[in-house]
Amino acid sequence: MLLEDIIMFNLRWRQLESPCLWEQVSIVVPLGFLAIILLHLAGKLVGLIFKHRTNDTDRGIDKYPIRIKLSITYKASIICTSVLLGTHFLMLLMLLNGMGTRCKSKAWAFSSEIMQMLSCAITLIAVYIVPNRKYIKFPWILRGWWLCNFLLSIICIALDAHFIMINHGKLGARDFADFLGLLASTCLMGISIRGKTDIVFVVPSGTAEPLLDGKTDKNSECIRESLYGKATLVQLVTFSWLNPLFALGFTKPIELDEIPNVDIKNSAGFVSHSFNESLQQVKERDGTTNPSIYKAIYLFIRKKAAINAFFAMVSAATSYVGPYLIEDFVNFLSQKSPRSLESGYLLALAFLSAKMVETIAQRQWIFGARQLGLRLRAAMISQIYKKGLVLSSRSRQSHTSGEIINYMSVDIERITDFIWYLNVVWMLPIQISLAIYILHTTLGLGSMGALAATSIVMACNIPLTRLQKRYQSKIMEAKDNRMKATSEVLRNMKTLKLQAWDSQFLNNLESLRKIEYSWLWKSLRLSALTGFIFWISPMFISVITFGTCILMGIELTAGRVLSALATFRMLQDPILGLPDLLSAIAQGKVSADRIASYLQEEEIQSDPIKYLPRDQTKFDIQIESGEFSWDPESRNPTLEGIQLKVKRGMKVAICGTVGSGKSSLLSCILGEIQMLSGTVKISGTKAYVPQSPWILTGNVRENILFGNQYDTTKYDKTVKACALEKDFELFSSGDLTEIGERGINLSGGQKQRIQIARAVYQDADIYLLDDPFSAVDAHTGTEIFEECLMGILKDKTILFVTHQVEFLPAADLIMVMQNGRIAQAGRFEELLKQNIGFEVLVGAHSEALESILTVENSSKTAPSPTADDESNIDSTLNAELLHTQHDSEHNLSLEITEKACKLFQDEEREKGSVGKEVYWSYLTTVKGGALVPFILLAHSSFQVLQIASNYWMAWATPPTSETQPKVAMNFILLVYILLAVVSSLCVLARNTLVALAGLWTSQKLFTKMLHSVLRAPMAFFDSTPFGRILNRASTDQSVVDLELAGKVGWCAFSIIQILGTIAVMSQVAWEVFVVFIPVTAICIWCQQYYIATARELARVAGIQRAPILHHFAESLAGAATIRAFDQEDRFIDGNLGLVDNHSRPWFHNVSAMEWLSFRLNLLSNFVFAFSLVVLVTLPEGVINPSIAGLAVTYGINLNVAQAAVIWNICNAENKMISVERILQYSNIKSEAPLVIEDSRPPNNWPEVGTICFKHLQIRYAEHLPFVLKNINCTFPGGKKVGVVGRTGSGKSTLIQAIFRIVELREASIIIDDVDICKIGLHDLRSRLSIIPQEPIMFEGTVRTNLDPLQKYSDSEIWEALDKCQLGHLVRAKEEKLDSTVVENGENWSVGQRQLFCLGRALLKKSSILVLDEATASVDSATDGVIQKIISEEFKNQTVVTIAHRIHTVIDSDLILVLSEGRIAEYDTPGELLKRPDSFFSKLIQEYSSRSQSFNSLANRHD
Repeated sequence: MLLEDIIMFNLRWRQLESPCLWEQVSIVVPLGFLAIILLHLAGKLVGLIFKHRTNDTDRGIDKYPIRIKLSITYKASIICTSVLLGTHFLMLLMLLNGMGTRCKSKAWAFSSEIMQMLSCAITLIAVYIVPNRKYIKFPWILRGWWLCNFLLSIICIALDAHFIMINHGKLGARDFADFLGLLASTCLMGISIRGKTDIVFVVPSGTAEPLLDGKTDKNSECIRESLYGKATLVQLVTFSWLNPLFALGFTKPIELDEIPNVDIKNSAGFVSHSFNESLQQVKERDGTTNPSIYKAIYLFIRKKAAINAFFAMVSAATSYVGPYLIEDFVNFLSQKSPRSLESGYLLALAFLSAKMVETIAQRQWIFGARQLGLRLRAAMISQIYKKGLVLSSRSRQSHTSGEIINYMSVDIERITDFIWYLNVVWMLPIQISLAIYILHTTLGLGSMGALAATSIVMACNIPLTRLQKRYQSKIMEAKDNRMKATSEVLRNMKTLKLQAWDSQFLNNLESLRKIEYSWLWKSLRLSALTGFIFWISPMFISVITFGTCILMGIELTAGRVLSALATFRMLQDPILGLPDLLSAIAQGKVSADRIASYLQEEEIQSDPIKYLPRDQTKFDIQIESGEFSWDPESRNPTLEGIQLKVKRGMKVAICGTVGSGKSSLLSCILGEIQMLSGTVKISGTKAYVPQSPWILTGNVRENILFGNQYDTTKYDKTVKACALEKDFELFSSGDLTEIGERGINLSGGQKQRIQIARAVYQDADIYLLDDPFSAVDAHTGTEIFEECLMGILKDKTILFVTHQVEFLPAADLIMVMQNGRIAQAGRFEELLKQNIGFEVLVGAHSEALESILTVENSSKTAPSPTADDESNIDSTLNAELLHTQHDSEHNLSLEITEKACKLFQDEEREKGSVGKEVYWSYLTTVKGGALVPFILLAHSSFQVLQIASNYWMAWATPPTSETQPKVAMNFILLVYILLAVVSSLCVLARNTLVALAGLWTSQKLFTKMLHSVLRAPMAFFDSTPFGRILNRASTDQSVVDLELAGKVGWCAFSIIQILGTIAVMSQVAWEVFVVFIPVTAICIWCQQYYIATARELARVAGIQRAPILHHFAESLAGAATIRAFDQEDRFIDGNLGLVDNHSRPWFHNVSAMEWLSFRLNLLSNFVFAFSLVVLVTLPEGVINPSIAGLAVTYGINLNVAQAAVIWNICNAENKMISVERILQYSNIKSEAPLVIEDSRPPNNWPEVGTICFKHLQIRYAEHLPFVLKNINCTFPGGKKVGVVGRTGSGKSTLIQAIFRIVELREASIIIDDVDICKIGLHDLRSRLSIIPQEPIMFEGTVRTNLDPLQKYSDSEIWEALDKCQLGHLVRAKEEKLDSTVVENGENWSVGQRQLFCLGRALLKKSSILVLDEATASVDSATDGVIQKIISEEFKNQTVVTIAHRIHTVIDSDLILVLSEGRIAEYDTPGELLKRPDSFFSKLIQEYSSRSQSFNSLANRHD
């Protein structure tokens, strides 16, 4: 080493008469530098003479910049060069003032300083012109000079230090100036090695072009290649393959498309295939259909895990070289005179070599473990997703979507963490064995005490681990329940707000969180105790060991004690890591068991259906002696005795009462329901339209194409046949308009027609349509039936469930379902003659039709109601209105999408560093941060006491066996024990306070976010995918609950720890500061350089997690449709793509952490090596060898401590992003107050039910147009008002206005003389009743679904059930009112769910009832019953009805027709029918003529 050679050369420096070597060197080197510059200029001059221009490879793009954005690197080069120039100028002034130098020749001294000044001035000029020349890199001459200057500074400092030590001199002004020059030179050396200027030019186009690696815009394109995949061996070891990504991230926030791809071996597709092969191997080896997930994981990870284990064991082994050599080093310092300096330097070299090998091995095994975790996570997500697509109905009911999403988010994360800790499992025995070996070498039989103490500590693990595992299971169970409930609440938020149940469900969520909180506290309390035990374990082991030695008479010298203490410090890491390891094992085992249990759940039958070639049979569907059941263990099958043969091209209608088995019949053809006996044969491809619309997030066209190629002609025909053309005209972006989550911005009819279009575009052979006309109005239903079923699909086989009797005459075969059997089958006329039950359905329809004809033919002269602004009401409606769809827009509807096709904005992402206010919010959430000082005080006390105890042992024990101890050995041990006990109490206090503060903070943050989200207006839920909210409530909340307090605490603890280490080291070798300060500056620069990229990678990774969960939730909801269309492979590929999108930022984030850690370790190794060289070089007697040895014991861990500081800060910042994301949803603008105490309505309000609209104008946002425009009318109390109008006319908005789902802006609605805007939302909504279009049921029981607020008696509930035709059904069940309702009410038919919604309204007995397409999903007979119940039960109440079936509004007292947000018609049905040109009149005529002509339609298609 150059430094060693110089020091050795100068050992006889005092013999030199004129020590002017430094001045001579400092003249020769700058002269050489000036000579090179002159040659370079001469070359340029020759080039100009011969008019030959060269292209400099270091030049940027030759564009004239408008503005130059100077980088930190460039500014640092200017500042450092100026500092150097200034220091040399000061030295010259000192020489002029007669301050001498060590060189006796003034000529040499003056010449040296002048040359140095001249070279610095030239350098400063060269740096100044760099931006004008558009250099990407600093010129090579500059970089070479900076390197030389750094070496000169090192030589100068070394010579100064040598002279001071030899002459016992003091530091002078010149020495401080030299030190300042060294700092500047070190900075310039770093800049020269990196080379890049990082200057950014803002070009005329307004874009900023960073000049990186000579690349321009192509940089972000080519960076998408896998950097890791094409890295060289050196790049893999040093992680320098990440440099291009860091260079980009330092200049601008990184976006997803700028992050490189993962290597092919880390891609989701590759690892998924590899894991499948492992599963197959286990299946073949064990001969089982349900392979062990653990064996498959073992086969999957074994090769990579073995490589990681090798690196881990090398790292563990080399980490103990330091403690092994300490005794030798202390002996060398004690007896330096008889031994040569070379032996000391060899010892220092051995220390350094071991640390270098440890650094490389440690970084590789940690990186390898992260990489393996990434692969396993991708494989497991893929397996969970695939399983979700094939789960049987029974399995789906036992695993809700919330639970399964938890498997994918929380459980997989824990398994990934466990893979990281896997290496610690086999490192631990190696570390303990090596520790005992070293102790045996130094202490002999005294090491047995250490072994016994270590065994005792390890034995404590067993009960603690078991208890922690139990707590983890309980936490996950509680989290599952909370997430399941949260998911349900978010999905059905509109229903909760309409029913005024939001407060009750908020309380439910808080009570579930309380259960989770109690288990979290038990777990964290145990973790605090575990942490306490293992923090004190090194002290406990050392007390036992030293006590054993004293009892056995083994002599304790300083060298032996320090070697033992260093060993205990090394042993502290594995023992300290043991609580985390045990926790990770417990969590990993629980999570793996949960996933294994899920992956072995029952799947739908893989081969219940036999597929026959088209040319072998004339039947498309054949079912013989079919018996099917949703629950195979039930005594009563769902379907039995099913005999069915459907010829090619037949149109088969399926009808029957609610719950008779219509949808189940379609399910048995799809293979969705368990077949108990019989056979099902199908010939051809299938297309399926479920009863509840399933719409994917995306645009309309993507939903219709559903993975098929876009064929313009075929697509246009499909759109026309499904009556979607007019809808596309309403959308601002046509069929490219974005659809919100679950089609939230579409009406029920639009969703249904898009579903039908999806099926039609598939061009399948067999079509299974489950009640396709329920959500569309009469006119549109007719159009779809004629144009679609009887038109574009006329040659296809179609089975359709329907409640619309008017479509039945056209069917080739009608099947009437009753109690799970086909009660009747035949054509329309045949069934009417049989008189078995079909006529009941037809009779109900005929009665409805007759009521319409009666109204049409009569000429009622009832008085017209007065509209408040009759002049604004058109008496007629444009004829176009009749031919457009007028189904109900259901939610935030078209009005939003008319202005912007992108309803859902990209997830909010902060940029730049995590704001100080986020840290401040986190730290001060609990008691204004009052606990923080006590935590810091506790750890500081622990650190001081620990250092004091080690210092005491080093000072008190004799340096050699010949020396007598300063005090008795018993007293030495007693003081050591006392210090150990007090410090352990500090640890206990610290751990308890961290656990308490962390959990209290997480609870407060959770409560604040929960209240903020649940009190948010509906507009927030309409524009926010609930996956984003769930992501914060699950993954982010989990981080804050269990991890963040520890991470933030460790930031402070590691800083305190390194300060202690530096304090000990600097006490014996203050020269360490000479190197430590510049190295720390470089560390901070590295951290700043790193965090700019890593922070954004962490944010992008967090954001990319939500799409995986969202896609999975959507796929689970539509699994039956995906299977029916044979689209499993496409959706699995889509999931793999989303996993890769998350893997890319995650992988590069963990790689970036290793990049930083590697460089920090190298720098700390350099500091440690420098301190060793100083200790070796210092003359004997200058320092106490024992204290020097203590400094080395601390210095061995310096690389770990220094890396830990930066790593913990970066890790805490990455984890703090979870707080940032939670806080984003903690301050959402709230709805109006639930209760306004000063303005509460009377208890009997509303009594009459009069609703008065005054100048009602509503828009959804300030920048959007009005949806309702100047509505002035009154709904008289106790009257029935029907509301009709086409899509987008404002019907549902009117309903939302009554419930204040949308706030009124410039209007008022007065109900019984009370302005609804002046009372609380809860007071308003709890007094009104609504039966919504989509029947919503919650997981729980029949009782909790009808009466979640527990306000009514059992008798009242039974009365309501009987009235809504469900009493007999519930009584037939064993649990009666406590009968189970699964997630989404999926164990009840859609019609039954609608009847439950009616039951809620009957219980509530409000004076105002709103029906929003309330009977769309029930048959005509049930519809008739419901209408009769409503007319009887609500005869004195105000009933507002939006309906598709004309007969449901024909009996209304008043009809309101809306058009484009205005009142088009408002009168009694009789008055409107008197005007033949009125919209209502035309609608009635069209409906009645169509119903009467269906027989002829049937004949026409025969």
